[in-house]
Amino acid sequence: MIRRKNGRVNWAEPSSRSRRRHSVRSSRRTLEPRRRKNRRRIKSRVATPLIVPRSETAEPGAALPAKSRITLKVNGAEKQLEVAPWTTLLDALREQLGLTGTKKGCDHGQCGACTVLVNGKRINSCLALAIMKDGAEITTIEGLADGDMLHALQKAFIEHDAFQCGYCTPGQICSALGLIKEGKVKTSDDIRELMSGNICRCGAYPNIVAAIEEAMRAEHGTERHE
Repeated sequence: MIRRKNGRVNWAEPSSRSRRRHSVRSSRRTLEPRRRKNRRRIKSRVATPLIVPRSETAEPGAALPAKSRITLKVNGAEKQLEVAPWTTLLDALREQLGLTGTKKGCDHGQCGACTVLVNGKRINSCLALAIMKDGAEITTIEGLADGDMLHALQKAFIEHDAFQCGYCTPGQICSALGLIKEGKVKTSDDIRELMSGNICRCGAYPNIVAAIEEAMRAEHGTERHE
């Protein structure tokens, strides 16, 4: 390095500060090409999107599938509906028939809030396509009472305080009715196991079990299960 002092040019060892500056510049010159090269590699490895916008795949003027007319016997009354191929039984009951007692919870068949009876068997209506139930007999929570006379299960749920917020209650009652019709319950543990598909986020499970036992005694004269 050249230092100028008193008009003279002298060769001297570089100072520590100048050495640090030189090393930083050298490292930058060395690393910058590598960084640019790595950026090019990353860009080349970026996966192309798997979902193609519908506007790019749909043919010009393509129409949606036509709706189908189906007949359901809901709570004893025959109903005719026009449903799209993707309409679930839950949406048909709630949105087209106005039977909002059947609740939409998870919409994935995991909570049981949408439970109804189809031909006497309990199912999750959010997982069933309406078009597949053409001609079926559907029973929802609205169809259990006989006028002002509540069903035995509805009375038992009230007497045993088997609910808090009440959102899951229609599904719990419909599932319990299907459970009783199946005739598989022998003990309280059987009730807990066979009702495990119905979730109560308020945690009223002991009262729900007690209510189902009470309804079973009222309908079949069974003894209390322990």
